[in-house]
Amino acid sequence: MADLIAQLDEGNPRALPRLLSLVERRDPAGMAALAALYPRTGKAAVVGITGAPGAGKSTLVNALAHAARAAEMRVAILAIDPSSPVSGGAVLGDRIRMMDLHADPGVFIRSVASKGRTGGLAPAAAAMVHCLDAAGYPLILLETVGAGQDSIDIDVLARTVIVVQAPGFGDGVQAIKAGILEIGDILVVNKADLPGARELARTLRGSLDHPEPGEWEVPVLLTDAASGEGVPAVLDAVLQHGRWLAQSGEIAQRLRVAASAEVLDGVRNELQRRLNAATAGSLDQVISDVAARRTPPEDAVNAILASLPGLGGAASDQRGG
Repeated sequence: MADLIAQLDEGNPRALPRLLSLVERRDPAGMAALAALYPRTGKAAVVGITGAPGAGKSTLVNALAHAARAAEMRVAILAIDPSSPVSGGAVLGDRIRMMDLHADPGVFIRSVASKGRTGGLAPAAAAMVHCLDAAGYPLILLETVGAGQDSIDIDVLARTVIVVQAPGFGDGVQAIKAGILEIGDILVVNKADLPGARELARTLRGSLDHPEPGEWEVPVLLTDAASGEGVPAVLDAVLQHGRWLAQSGEIAQRLRVAASAEVLDGVRNELQRRLNAATAGSLDQVISDVAARRTPPEDAVNAILASLPGLGGAASDQRGG
């Protein structure tokens, strides 16, 4: 663990990929290294990019990375890809789509499989972001799967959320109704060269509430990420939002929300692991007994909890009378 951290501090190019791999599979050495590095985290601008498939998220991420490098900012990209049903690995491979960035030593790119998780993120995303933060990247771009208009986990992990829309890739009004736009700190209408782009931008602007004095005013920006048009304005908005977070004190609340979500998610995962271990071979029978009306559901819950150390009979306290 100490050797891995030393290599990371020395700038060994193999250290960060190794650390991320260990953390992704929750290897004890990787988790110990992350625990030691954790006090260094919380400094990076973590920018989440989400939106419907086809809106051009990957192209925008690529263009934002180029804009950041033009501003002499080091940038890390964590691209969450759908999982292969065969290998469980990342299907799309954003690292392949961003080959023009690989020669730049100031850019680090990593694809990670979503493992079928809903909400647009991978289970290890938060831990991997901490690693990139601890490695000293001031800007971390986090691209979600974009599985539709309900991928909103990103608003917990990211400090700044960019929601990408494009004309012809889903009705803007439906996106407003679905709520995905509500998490956006910056709204981007990509593929601005297509018909309907400006109309979509007007629709989005009209859907936004007028902020109170001192609140963040969500910008709606037009881009053509493929050509780079409008992308520097998006980077400027990201940096402006970061300054507003610091000046308003909102950053402390966002860090607390992210910490709460990460801790509770870890608790749920550990409880699920213990449940699987404790009920191996017996859970199907318990469920069958409930389905056959031999056992009431609450008694089944109590029986399962009784098999978990420290949780026996927890559900019984909820009974009335």
